Amino acid sequence: MVPVKRARRPGTPDGLGGRRLVAIAFIDIVGYSILMATDEGETHARWMHILNRIVRPEATQRKGKIVKSTGDGILAEFPSAIVAVDWALSVQAAVVSGQGLGDHDYPIALRISIHVGEVVTTRDDIFGHGVNLAARLQDHGPPGGVVLSEAAYELVRSSLGSRARDLGLLQLKNFDGPVRAYAIDPTVPGLAVPVPPAQSLLPSIAVLPFWNLGGDPANDYFADGVAEDIVISLAALRELMVISRASTLFYRGRQPDAREVGRALGVRYVLSGSIRRLGDVIRIGAELSDASTGATLWGERAEAPKQELFEFQDRIVARIVSGIAPNVRAAELQRALRKRPEVFTAYDLTLRGFELINSLDREKFLQARTFLEKAVSEDSKFAMPLAWLARWHSVYVGQGWSSNPRADADAAATLAARAIDLDQRNALALATYGHVRSFLFKECESALIYFERALAACPNAALAWILSSATLSYLGRTDEAIQRAEHGLRLSPFDGALYSYYMFLGLSHYAAGHYEEALKWGRMSASENPSYTATLRLLIGCLGGLERFDEGRGVAARLMDQEPNFRVGTYARTRQPFCDARIADLYLSHLRSAGLPE
Repeated sequence: MVPVKRARRPGTPDGLGGRRLVAIAFIDIVGYSILMATDEGETHARWMHILNRIVRPEATQRKGKIVKSTGDGILAEFPSAIVAVDWALSVQAAVVSGQGLGDHDYPIALRISIHVGEVVTTRDDIFGHGVNLAARLQDHGPPGGVVLSEAAYELVRSSLGSRARDLGLLQLKNFDGPVRAYAIDPTVPGLAVPVPPAQSLLPSIAVLPFWNLGGDPANDYFADGVAEDIVISLAALRELMVISRASTLFYRGRQPDAREVGRALGVRYVLSGSIRRLGDVIRIGAELSDASTGATLWGERAEAPKQELFEFQDRIVARIVSGIAPNVRAAELQRALRKRPEVFTAYDLTLRGFELINSLDREKFLQARTFLEKAVSEDSKFAMPLAWLARWHSVYVGQGWSSNPRADADAAATLAARAIDLDQRNALALATYGHVRSFLFKECESALIYFERALAACPNAALAWILSSATLSYLGRTDEAIQRAEHGLRLSPFDGALYSYYMFLGLSHYAAGHYEEALKWGRMSASENPSYTATLRLLIGCLGGLERFDEGRGVAARLMDQEPNFRVGTYARTRQPFCDARIADLYLSHLRSAGLPE
């Protein structure tokens, strides 16, 4: 690789006041303002540690120069693109590994952008079109990764091989024409980054995954499921704002300070606990903490046969409610408590299936069905495994894995209806039934009735908010769709299925004709999980809407790798989601523009 040569203008010392061709790099801290609001002193100290112990030494080692600090990032220059990329990858590796940073709720995540271009030099700064481009480019970089302009990529492509992912043509702010860019994704996928906490005037609480005292990772699902049950009961109360269990899984295997959790998730109270399975006996404990002070408000311990676990969970819910929302009447609390299984084995099997269902690894996904069907056979009156089985069939069709989509759609509807019959306040069953009616049967208007029932039963059900936004998108009611998707994302900012939340938010923007915004969310979804075929179709639609047909064909090739039997005509008859005919026709035309087979 040939380094970029420095050009010195005649009559200027070291190019001062002249133009030079250099590799320009920007570093930006993801969510800096949120981190500072959480703990200004600690955030500053951590950033100074990274800057002085990692960023500067790595630059000096490669004969680079830190031109200036921008508060939440830096501007640097390097003699060549390959040196700049080597520096960027070394910095990200050191930061992501947590080198010398201690244990924090959020690692400081960096975005790094690199461009090669001419700069104008003063004694303390560099300026020019290339600097502006690199600065704007960093907004499109993956947290923990690197984004390259086409000029930089062409100089390093042989050394990167397949590591760089084509982002296509980006429309950068204050730039007339689009700019092609490439991303080098982080080595640690799904890096947790701070997001604005949900704002609520209601008492707010996060229930952390219970600590598995037995130490056997095979029992993690059980500890998580116990906490999930408590979340479901609390979330059914309008008087509380409850963070989704899927987001608190970020803390699994850790025992964070309640104050850190409160700052990160924007909640006033934190429930933590531990559990140990000893044959047929369960030893369990829980404590409620004030997130503003870290003080423990109360704790409770029990050791009992496993069948008495549900009574302990109900006691915990009742104590929480009486302490932080005492205006909740006994009758309302009783309605909020989820219906319990008659057979404990069915409960255990449901937790096993529920842990696997968000996996889009096909083998694990199929295992989820086996566990859930066994749970139903153990206790046919337990609603939760039926609701999760309905969700399983819906995703199975959506992924294009089903060899008989109509039969699986019917199965999803039947299973959800059975769950609703058993428990008319089961928000998962109601939301799944609504989604199946709109997505697979095109009964969008009637589906909204079930979503409203789901949200009435459980106002904090993030999945119900996000799936209802999809149906509103299908109907062309895009403003409402965007608002609901954003609210669902606020309720579950670290969800294990974050890829689907991003996809549905992108879909609502696509339906509104906001193709650039939709493309952004689609790419975020793909970075979380590249196997989600709904995201690939969304990306193709966005690129078609932007008339970026070559890029669309590239994504279409990825879709065909995932779903080789995909045909536009069959999709239009079976899985095309839009009920609004205008949006449906436009969407199908955008898919066809990428050359997908008819």
